[in-house]
Amino acid sequence: MPDVAWIHYSRPRTAWYRLDESAQKEHRERFDAARAASRASGGRAHGTFFVRGQSDYSRVEIWTFPDADAAFGHWSRLVDAGYARWFESANSVGLRDEEADA
Repeated sequence: MPDVAWIHYSRPRTAWYRLDESAQKEHRERFDAARAASRASGGRAHGTFFVRGQSDYSRVEIWTFPDADAAFGHWSRLVDAGYARWFESANSVGLRDEEADA
Protein backbone atom coordinates (compact mmCIF):
# COMPACT_ATOMS: atom_id res chain seq x y z
CA MET A 1 0.00 0.00 0.00
CA PRO A 2 1.40 3.48 -0.82
CA ASP A 3 2.81 5.37 2.12
CA VAL A 4 2.78 8.94 0.79
CA ALA A 5 -0.15 11.05 -0.39
CA TRP A 6 0.49 14.13 -2.55
CA ILE A 7 -2.27 16.72 -2.89
CA HIS A 8 -1.64 19.38 -5.50
CA TYR A 9 -3.69 22.58 -5.68
CA SER A 10 -3.37 24.72 -8.81
CA ARG A 11 -4.72 27.47 -11.01
CA PRO A 12 -3.42 28.80 -14.31
CA ARG A 13 -1.35 31.97 -14.19
CA THR A 14 -2.62 34.87 -16.32
CA ALA A 15 0.15 34.25 -18.88
CA TRP A 16 -1.28 30.77 -19.56
CA TYR A 17 -4.39 32.34 -21.06
CA ARG A 18 -2.25 34.45 -23.38
CA LEU A 19 -0.78 31.35 -25.02
CA ASP A 20 -2.43 30.13 -28.20
CA GLU A 21 -4.02 26.70 -28.25
CA SER A 22 -1.04 24.97 -29.88
CA ALA A 23 1.40 26.36 -27.29
CA GLN A 24 -0.88 25.25 -24.46
CA LYS A 25 -1.12 21.80 -26.03
CA GLU A 26 2.68 21.57 -26.28
CA HIS A 27 3.05 22.41 -22.59
CA ARG A 28 0.29 19.99 -21.57
CA GLU A 29 2.09 17.21 -23.46
CA ARG A 30 5.28 17.91 -21.47
CA PHE A 31 3.33 17.88 -18.20
CA ASP A 32 1.58 14.66 -19.22
CA ALA A 33 4.97 13.07 -20.01
CA ALA A 34 6.18 14.02 -16.51
CA ARG A 35 3.05 12.44 -15.02
CA ALA A 36 3.54 9.29 -17.11
CA ALA A 37 7.11 8.99 -15.79
CA SER A 38 5.72 9.28 -12.25
CA ARG A 39 3.26 6.47 -12.92
CA ALA A 40 6.08 4.35 -14.32
CA SER A 41 8.07 4.89 -11.12
CA GLY A 42 5.24 3.75 -8.84
CA GLY A 43 3.01 6.81 -8.52
CA ARG A 44 -0.73 6.46 -8.82
CA ALA A 45 -3.03 9.30 -9.88
CA HIS A 46 -6.40 9.26 -8.13
CA GLY A 47 -7.92 12.04 -10.17
CA THR A 48 -8.11 15.73 -10.82
CA PHE A 49 -11.01 17.60 -9.30
CA PHE A 50 -12.38 21.06 -10.02
CA VAL A 51 -12.75 23.17 -6.90
CA ARG A 52 -16.07 24.88 -6.29
CA GLY A 53 -16.63 27.40 -3.56
CA GLN A 54 -14.09 29.50 -1.76
CA SER A 55 -10.53 28.57 -2.60
CA ASP A 56 -7.37 30.15 -3.93
CA TYR A 57 -7.12 27.33 -6.46
CA SER A 58 -9.34 25.92 -9.20
CA ARG A 59 -8.09 22.32 -9.36
CA VAL A 60 -6.88 19.59 -7.04
CA GLU A 61 -4.85 16.53 -8.10
CA ILE A 62 -4.46 13.60 -5.73
CA TRP A 63 -1.63 11.08 -6.05
CA THR A 64 -0.09 8.37 -3.92
CA PHE A 65 3.55 7.30 -4.04
CA PRO A 66 5.55 4.45 -2.52
CA ASP A 67 7.79 6.91 -0.65
CA ALA A 68 8.64 10.59 -0.21
CA ASP A 69 11.45 10.43 -2.78
CA ALA A 70 8.98 9.33 -5.47
CA ALA A 71 6.65 12.23 -4.57
CA PHE A 72 9.57 14.67 -4.72
CA GLY A 73 10.63 13.20 -8.07
CA HIS A 74 7.13 13.75 -9.41
CA TRP A 75 7.15 17.43 -8.48
CA SER A 76 10.71 17.84 -9.81
CA ARG A 77 9.67 16.40 -13.19
CA LEU A 78 6.75 18.83 -13.42
CA VAL A 79 8.96 21.80 -12.51
CA ASP A 80 11.59 20.69 -15.03
CA ALA A 81 8.82 20.57 -17.67
CA GLY A 82 8.05 24.25 -16.96
CA TYR A 83 4.89 23.71 -14.94
CA ALA A 84 5.59 26.37 -12.30
CA ARG A 85 5.95 29.04 -14.97
CA TRP A 86 2.36 28.55 -16.12
CA PHE A 87 0.52 27.50 -12.94
CA GLU A 88 0.29 28.90 -9.44
CA SER A 89 0.21 25.98 -7.04
CA ALA A 90 0.59 24.57 -3.55
CA ASN A 91 1.39 21.03 -2.49
CA SER A 92 0.61 19.01 0.60
CA VAL A 93 2.40 15.76 1.34
CA GLY A 94 1.17 13.33 3.94
CA LEU A 95 2.58 10.13 5.34
CA ARG A 96 0.35 7.14 6.05
CA ASP A 97 -1.05 7.17 9.57
CA GLU A 98 -0.65 3.53 10.60
CA GLU A 99 -2.73 4.03 13.75
CA ALA A 100 -5.67 5.44 11.79
CA ASP A 101 -5.52 2.51 9.35
CA ALA A 102 -5.80 -0.05 12.13
